[in-house]
Amino acid sequence: MRGSNDRRNGATMCLAVSLFPGEAPFEVPMSARPDFSLLARFVQKAEAAGLDMVLLADSAPGGGASNRQVPFEATTLLAALATVTNKIGLVAAASTVAHQPYNLARRFASLDVISHGRAGWNATMAQDPREAANFSRPEGFSRDDFRRHAEEFIGIVQGLWRGWDPDALLFDQHGGRFFDPEKMHLLDHKGEFFSVRGPLNVARSPQDAPVLVLSGLSEPDMDIGARVADVILLDEPSVAGAKADDVKRRAVAFGRGPGAIKVLMNVAPGADMAARPDVIADRLEESFRSKSCDGFNMLMPPVLSVLDDFVDRVLPELRRRGLVHPDYRNATLRSHLGLAGEERQ
Repeated sequence: MRGSNDRRNGATMCLAVSLFPGEAPFEVPMSARPDFSLLARFVQKAEAAGLDMVLLADSAPGGGASNRQVPFEATTLLAALATVTNKIGLVAAASTVAHQPYNLARRFASLDVISHGRAGWNATMAQDPREAANFSRPEGFSRDDFRRHAEEFIGIVQGLWRGWDPDALLFDQHGGRFFDPEKMHLLDHKGEFFSVRGPLNVARSPQDAPVLVLSGLSEPDMDIGARVADVILLDEPSVAGAKADDVKRRAVAFGRGPGAIKVLMNVAPGADMAARPDVIADRLEESFRSKSCDGFNMLMPPVLSVLDDFVDRVLPELRRRGLVHPDYRNATLRSHLGLAGEERQ
């Protein structure tokens, strides 16, 4: 692929890494398996390398990962990591079954303020029926019910995030006005699964709203993703052959701009990173230039040596080819990803 014509008009890849705290290889001794200090060093290494974001996996009790250790609840881990990092985006997984939309919207809005606009929510459209039994749904959901439930939940969260105009809060002590009532919007949602009045009691974030990442999409979910997501994660090969330009055509049909959504492909680089980094760079470049995706989410265990192989061997090759931006763009996660609605000046 070296020397090929750049079909992306100078665009650069978005790069993320998924962090699975409970998945250190068995050959790693227990004393070296992830505690918070090791996870912090992993994320700091990713930040020093200029990666756009880290996705923090989670598993609610009774979920599909119940047979593996997940030592930290993801949003709690995000809050802690926000205090030891400055630039990298931090995206936490949180279930639409294990939470109520108002509380989750408030939590992520708070995390976005704490992190100065670097927070995101990874919502999955894939149901684990064992999870629902711990949250008053022993019978689980049918596939269609789960889709409608998740879509309504996500819509409420995004509506609550938009409940305050950017300049709604006045903090006018002399005039006795905390906010401008004309710039506060009640959600007043009454739907199939939820009833939520709103608004949130958290100010609008530096990036307007936390970044919404959707994963686990099947073909019937693709229109939902194109309508509401900021980032979509697709496995390789992608759902029904979907590519970034296909998803963006759907987004435009819903009245969104082509720059309003990014599609990242999940990839597991494997052992080739140490032996043949140019082979991995070739594969990533080919997918990126063919418009299959806007970038990649690297699936790897929380082991510094594995991240080191990517950062020290593959990333320099991508930079040499002009495929990765040299540094962070401004301050927020939205600006890192080149999404519409970047932080206000």
